[in-house]
Amino acid sequence: MNTDEQRLQAMIAIGEGLDVEFKACRDQLPKSVYQTVCAFLNRHGGTLLLGVADDGSIVGIDPGELDQIRKDFVTGINNPQKLTPPTYLSILDAELEGKKLLYIYVPESSQVHRCNGRIFDRNEDGDFDITDNTAQVAHLYQRKQSTYSENRIFPHLLLDDLDRDLIAKCRKIATLRWENHPWKDLDDLELLKSAQLYQTSPESGASGITLAGILLLGKQLPLLNTVPHHRTDLILRKVNLDRYDDRDFVDVNLVESYERIMAFIHKHLPDPFFLEGTTSISIRDAIFREVASNILIHREYMNAFPAKLIIERGIVRTENSSRPHGFGRLDPETFTPFPKNPVIAKFFRQIGRADELGSGMRKMMKYSRAYGGADPELVEGDVFRIVVKVPEFGERLEVTTLESRPESRPESRPELRPESALAIKVLLLLAQEPSGKAELAQKLGHKTVSGELKKQLRLLLGQGKIEMTIPAKPNSRLQKYRLTAAGKEWIKRNAP
Repeated sequence: MNTDEQRLQAMIAIGEGLDVEFKACRDQLPKSVYQTVCAFLNRHGGTLLLGVADDGSIVGIDPGELDQIRKDFVTGINNPQKLTPPTYLSILDAELEGKKLLYIYVPESSQVHRCNGRIFDRNEDGDFDITDNTAQVAHLYQRKQSTYSENRIFPHLLLDDLDRDLIAKCRKIATLRWENHPWKDLDDLELLKSAQLYQTSPESGASGITLAGILLLGKQLPLLNTVPHHRTDLILRKVNLDRYDDRDFVDVNLVESYERIMAFIHKHLPDPFFLEGTTSISIRDAIFREVASNILIHREYMNAFPAKLIIERGIVRTENSSRPHGFGRLDPETFTPFPKNPVIAKFFRQIGRADELGSGMRKMMKYSRAYGGADPELVEGDVFRIVVKVPEFGERLEVTTLESRPESRPESRPELRPESALAIKVLLLLAQEPSGKAELAQKLGHKTVSGELKKQLRLLLGQGKIEMTIPAKPNSRLQKYRLTAAGKEWIKRNAP
């Protein structure tokens, strides 16, 4: 019996309670499942097990109905007629006693949710409807407003304090990822309301853009006027240990901050060859996508402590202020994810900048040993800290797969990813002079900047053979690429 099965058995043995609910769910979803989700969202979150009876007996889900039940659940929680505001939850398959189950973790939400127009809360006896109890509803709203600073309303902020072009960009990204995304036909104000970035206070009646809204999409000056201490320090410190070798002082909105963080990572960390099955993936990006998201999503923005990402020799360290739900080093086997800023996290998921709650951390744990040779350290406290071991440029990085670990293939130790013919041509052109994408395409005889050219540039950036001339603005129209010392050395040793 594996660890997950043991954990499920222990949970079932304890039985239902404030944060655990069983649903028999043999061949269809019971209607009450949405009331339970609503109650968990409104209270402190919880775990929903489908395929387990109220008495803890394992009834299982009909394998022939499993996919339809999963589909019905996802459709229901994303239907504003069923659950308002809609939410996104991950569903995991499980198996006990040879029977199929579905495991759903429901985090606490920063919003007050309704199921079929009714407000449900949770106690030890289950879900209960508090819609008509004015005092309990008022207390619920007050608790949400005081617990999550991202919901703080700023009535003085106007739509023009936000980057309207960035809103359009986020709408486009979301609809490209999901053709019928709800944002598709909404104007800017409606989009903000849909994303809970524009709210109305239940106490004062004042409406306005929230702290989450200005953080995610704000222009720089209004953002810094509202949150003057907002910044993320990106530091490279390998040679000059007293100061720094490179630094980016990031004080823009969170969407642009994410891009700046990843550009800094691409510039200063190698991207070793890695196979997952037969597919080559960037384990560097998989790891630091989660690191970047954690710095931005799970920060306590009412605290003036600046966030930091520091690249040193062999390690990357991060620090950000937090609202801890425990203290000390986190154990990935027992860790329960807790959303610090659910509205910000949900927005990031909509535009593909973050994974569902908990899965990003699992990926980081999964790939970190292959990348740097050790599991990452995550330490929770008033300041949340992450330490990730990383390789250095020029190290002989191993070809790694999930099925075959390096120690079983000692003969396979290429320094870096094998170059394609196109990559070699790009390196030779950049040896002559720095060039932009369009210039490279023209010199290569291509009519347009192809997807393959973009791919090879990303790979060469990851390998450290080339670098951007304007790293702080990776999408600048003036952006060019040039060889690094590692690139020049590669040409010297390998060029035809």
